[in-house]
Amino acid sequence: MSSLDVPIWAWALLGVLLVVSITVDLIAHRGDHEDSRRSAVLWTLAWIGIAAGFGVFIAIQFGGTAAEQFAAAYLLEKSLSLDNLFLFIVIFATLGIPRTEQRRVLTFGILGALLTRLLFIMLGAAALHRWHELTYVLGALLVFTSFKLLRHEGPSAEPPRLLLWLERHVPWTRQLHGHAFFAKANGRTVATPLLIALITIELADVVFAIDSVPAAFAVSDDTFIVYSSNVLAVLGLRALYIVLANALQGLRYLHFGLAAIVGFAGIKLLVANWMKFPPLVSVLVIAGMMGIAVLASLRANRVRPAEAIAPRET
Repeated sequence: MSSLDVPIWAWALLGVLLVVSITVDLIAHRGDHEDSRRSAVLWTLAWIGIAAGFGVFIAIQFGGTAAEQFAAAYLLEKSLSLDNLFLFIVIFATLGIPRTEQRRVLTFGILGALLTRLLFIMLGAAALHRWHELTYVLGALLVFTSFKLLRHEGPSAEPPRLLLWLERHVPWTRQLHGHAFFAKANGRTVATPLLIALITIELADVVFAIDSVPAAFAVSDDTFIVYSSNVLAVLGLRALYIVLANALQGLRYLHFGLAAIVGFAGIKLLVANWMKFPPLVSVLVIAGMMGIAVLASLRANRVRPAEAIAPRET
């Protein structure tokens, strides 16, 4: 189903870029210090710069249309990931994990997400190539998800059901043990809150990928474009979380913007055989929908400030 003839060396270049970027990030953030907001802003800009640079490479190597598809898929993933960032806030607040340890959990979570996204995208591309009719199934799934998002009244401070299930079924201690994911309690090995948070984030990302990966295929049918845009958007999530952790609580209309974006992607898949949307149109539509949702939230907060999220009592 791929529309591009991507050489092996281009995949190797992407792999080297990911390894180098992750290595530099890990070295720069070693230690127990808490990242400042200013540092997180600079890192967020750096991750966006890396993605923009890779987009320039795609434009030179594969043409302007491929670069526009990359930009649309990247912006789509960044927009949808905002919902994940809010989930991180709730998980960390519920488990009482301090900011100094949140970074470590998110690092492992993002590394796991790179592998699950690769698996999902490869399987999705192979399935769409084998059964083109699956396009309509994925389109209908996205439209259904869009309506589910519309029914939400906005972000909730309630812990996700997955986290509550893990708390009941996985032996764990509520006490943190430094950086450890496991600890000894009553003569047996149990999970610490860090591991419970990590498992919840990893499993939640699998659920999230079920929506975001089909949405990306609505923008481009090329595996290279979809995966590179996905992983480069995911890599910057940790820094973006620090930048937006407080601001996200005030985006009460965010779910409307996400619903519109997911619905747009679903409609694109459903009508793909009869109507093609230029990639640049997708970029403008996605940016416009998120911009409207954010501006509407900020305007509403001037009239009625949003309530802050408080940790759940334990």
